[in-house]
Amino acid sequence: MVALVWWNLSGPRTELTMSEPGMDNRGGGESAGINEVINIGAFFELFSESESELTDEWPRFRGPDFDNIKKGGSGLIQEFNNDARIQWSVALGEGHAGPSIYQGKVYLLDYDEEKKADMLKCFSLKDGTELWRRWYNVNIKRNHGMSRTIPAVTEDYILTIGPRSHVMCLDRETGDLRWGMDIEKLYGTEIPFWYTGQCPLLDDGKAIIATGGKAIMIAVDCATGELLWETPNPGDWKMSHSSIMPWEYKGKKMYVYSAVGGVVAVSATGEDAGEVLWQSTEWSCSVVAPAPVCMPDGKIFLTAVYGAGSMVFQVDYNNGSFTATRLYDYKPKDGLACEQQTPVYYDGLLYGILPKDAGAMRNQFVCVDPRDTRQVLWASGKTHRFGLGPYMIADGKFFILNDDGTLSIVQPSKSDFILLDQIQLFEGHDAWAPLAIADGYLLLRDANNMYCMNIKRI
Repeated sequence: MVALVWWNLSGPRTELTMSEPGMDNRGGGESAGINEVINIGAFFELFSESESELTDEWPRFRGPDFDNIKKGGSGLIQEFNNDARIQWSVALGEGHAGPSIYQGKVYLLDYDEEKKADMLKCFSLKDGTELWRRWYNVNIKRNHGMSRTIPAVTEDYILTIGPRSHVMCLDRETGDLRWGMDIEKLYGTEIPFWYTGQCPLLDDGKAIIATGGKAIMIAVDCATGELLWETPNPGDWKMSHSSIMPWEYKGKKMYVYSAVGGVVAVSATGEDAGEVLWQSTEWSCSVVAPAPVCMPDGKIFLTAVYGAGSMVFQVDYNNGSFTATRLYDYKPKDGLACEQQTPVYYDGLLYGILPKDAGAMRNQFVCVDPRDTRQVLWASGKTHRFGLGPYMIADGKFFILNDDGTLSIVQPSKSDFILLDQIQLFEGHDAWAPLAIADGYLLLRDANNMYCMNIKRI
């Protein structure tokens, strides 16, 4: 007992200090690096001048008409034999950013780990020669890759948005910097967990960006960098990985966006430009990657990852205003749902690849009736499963890239899955970036390399 009393009275003691915010010198509760000074577009390097006779375009995410369909033209391969050939390839920083194409030039936003830089690179479509690059330093830590977005290109401008939402607008012909904007800093944007996946929209000389933070969406004049309008964000909706889709319905053009918090349509033109036309919080998922699919009859198909499944809205116009009514929603095993890529609406049908949590039909390519997306017309079957890779239509055929570099050609059909041919083009992994095609050249990439494949029939 004497020993116990002695121990309690004279034993070692530790003085504890209360930990207060800011003691770790991390800037309080702000995002790590938000106070970092980013000199957007600071550096430029010209390698080669190049003129091209090629005139075709795939100028942005999902192509000229935002539907992932290459219209016009013919003469693409239907089987791989000797016609299938990789024209060139280039090594890239780890990521899933896809390319855009404009008149013989390829534009891709890469992340260079050695220079610690978001880097817009311009290549020749015919042979892969790098023509120029413009970049700026920004610290990014690998989180299953870094870059994820596709540049938007017009005759006058190139618009990019980097992993931490740094927007850069360049002159297309020269690569000269027009202006830059730090969305994270200006709007208090909470960058999505896997970095910015939203592909920028360049529409009628305006940069349209879904910012989150103090605005849900903004428009910027590409010529001057002047803010034209911003849409308030009273619900504090967050930026998602999804991209804005332009849509004209009932004579009104609008921008439809699937945010973390809800889905919204913002007026694109007229005196009410920038104002909310309709919105709903019924669609609210923590992670959203696919873009909204806006169909001619006023239906909006929405889908998301991690078992969220899908939801369909009907948009109507009555007495001078728009309304959006939820028709139904369901889990992935009960109809069309997609994890990463956006479904394709083609010839009155909706096509997509089911996620891994879709039950017996997991990872299968399916076709549904858009009047009721729970009605699967056909599925590719358990012997033909696909991953998180992209798919598009060109020359009336689907080109589907699997995670490992396997490319399939599939004939669209209302009644059955018709596989025309299949080949493993390269030994890759995480081949998730959207495809791009122009002048018969198909651009594909995996996590570390971009490939150009000539798919013109000889």
